[in-house]
Amino acid sequence: MARSNWLPFQLTHFQANLDMGTRNFLWDVAKKSFTFGLITFTISDYASILPVRGASMSPTFNPGTNTTFGSRTDDMVLVEKFCLTNYKFSHGDVVVFSSPSNYKERQIKRIIGLPGDWIGGPYSYDVVKVPKGHCWVEGDNSAFSLDSRSFGPVPLGLVRGRVTHIVWPPQRVGEVNRMVPQGRLSPN
Repeated sequence: MARSNWLPFQLTHFQANLDMGTRNFLWDVAKKSFTFGLITFTISDYASILPVRGASMSPTFNPGTNTTFGSRTDDMVLVEKFCLTNYKFSHGDVVVFSSPSNYKERQIKRIIGLPGDWIGGPYSYDVVKVPKGHCWVEGDNSAFSLDSRSFGPVPLGLVRGRVTHIVWPPQRVGEVNRMVPQGRLSPN
């Protein structure tokens, strides 16, 4: 009789330990998930890593891209977002922005002109003044770039960050240099 009384106690005790173990496990998972999510959210407010697709920024990004077949490995870049406070951009910065025609689409181009600048075409005498609150962006590979020459100046409010470094592939890791094509900025 003592044995039959002991068995239900043993199962109930085992079940209580299992329930506590499950609760502890679920609590640990919830805490770690929340912490990871909070850290990821915080980091994404200041920086992110994005792939660069296509040939529009070649040779700065994806230098081996064959325009017919694409690239086997897209460059991955570090995008810092501190520049968004007070719109601190410079000529030659490479920026990520939402496309003016499709806000869900992200593009990466180089800033050629800032508000008030006069931009001259490389093969024409036409000049365009960049309006207040806008920038003029172009791809480094003009033959394969859809940029301000097609859709005009980009509102600074669409800029999502500045590209500072290539972080992948390993043989291309390094800082992204600022440069402005010669003869594009016209004197006021």
